[in-house]
Amino acid sequence: MQKRNRTVAVIGAGDFIGGEIAKKFASEGFTIFAGRRNGDKLAPLVKDIEAAGGEIHARSLDARKEEEIISFLNDADKHAPLEVCIFNIGANVNFPILETTERVFRKVWEMACYSGFLAGREATRLMLPRGGGNIFFTGATASLRGGSGYAAFASAKFGLRAVAQAMARELGPKNIHVAHLIIDSGVDTEWVRQRRIEALGPNALDNPDLLMPPASVAGAYWQLYQQPKSAWTFELEIRPFGEKW
Repeated sequence: MQKRNRTVAVIGAGDFIGGEIAKKFASEGFTIFAGRRNGDKLAPLVKDIEAAGGEIHARSLDARKEEEIISFLNDADKHAPLEVCIFNIGANVNFPILETTERVFRKVWEMACYSGFLAGREATRLMLPRGGGNIFFTGATASLRGGSGYAAFASAKFGLRAVAQAMARELGPKNIHVAHLIIDSGVDTEWVRQRRIEALGPNALDNPDLLMPPASVAGAYWQLYQQPKSAWTFELEIRPFGEKW
C-alpha cells in the first residue's frame, strides 16, 4: 500500500456504499475520516481498514448541523490536507403524498440536500487556498425522476444535484473537481433484496448481476478521482446491464 499524506472524508459512511468507499481509498493509501449519525456503528469498518494496514478516524456526525460539519472537515484537514470529500447521505423514503408530513419532507431535505450544501461549502473553504481538491456527491435515480411516493426524496436529490452542478461550474476553473454520481439501481444489500422479493416474487434474485455491489460504486468514485483535469466528468450514471431506464 502506497502511503499518501492526504485525507479523504466520507460523510455518510454507512455499512454498504459509504463503507466500501472508505475501504477503497484506504487501500490506496489515504487516511480516512468517516462520519455517520451513530458513530458506534463504524466499529466494523474501523476494524476492517486497520486490519488491512490502513488508517481511519471515525466519529458520530450529524451532517445537518453546521458546526459538526465544520469541525469534522477541519479535523480531517489538520491531520493531512483534505484531498477528497464524498457526501453519501441517502434518506430514501417512500410515502404517498397525503402521508408525507411536513416533518418528513423537511427532514429528508435537511439530510439529502441541505447537509450536502454544508459539506460542499466547507470542503471548498479548505481546498481553495491550496488550489485543488475533489468533492463528490452521491445521487440516485430520484435525482432525475420524481417517482410515485418519492416527493420528499426526489425533491432533495434534485436539489443536491443542482448544488453540485452550480459548484462544478464555479470551482472547476479553480482546479476543484466536483462530480455527481447517479446510482440508477438497487444496491445489493439485505434490505434491498427483501424489498425486491416482496415486489417481484421469489425469483427476483435469480440473476445476481441485476443488483449493484457497493464495491462497484466505490470503484466508480475511484475512477472519478483518477480522471485528468483535461477530461473531468461532472455527472456519471451507473447501472447494472439489465436495469431498465
